[in-house]
Amino acid sequence: MLIRGLMAVSFITLLFTSGCIPAEAPAEGGTNEFMFLGFMLLIFVGLYLIFIRPQRKRMKEHQQLVLDLKKGDKVITAGGIYGVIERLDEDSADLRVESGAIIRFARNAVHVKREQ
Repeated sequence: MLIRGLMAVSFITLLFTSGCIPAEAPAEGGTNEFMFLGFMLLIFVGLYLIFIRPQRKRMKEHQQLVLDLKKGDKVITAGGIYGVIERLDEDSADLRVESGAIIRFARNAVHVKREQ
């Protein structure tokens, strides 16, 4: 993730510093504008592929995980609580922890499903 961030920063830096160097007048009128637009398009496509697309994939996987929950599943919540699902509602669930206590939490708070 750090490498992706550094790549994005270097692209943006290149974008803003490239205008500081005086450019020679192109032989044909308008060539520089098309190159600039192409470069901008390339930047946006790169940022989409680096940041937005993987985040959407993770969101879809998490939504599928939440939909597939059932009674008896061993889970870990986003807060780091380990337990077994005792009851499920539309938007909440009851989780039995190791001490035997039952905790109600938001269904979307499930982070991962543990192996049985």
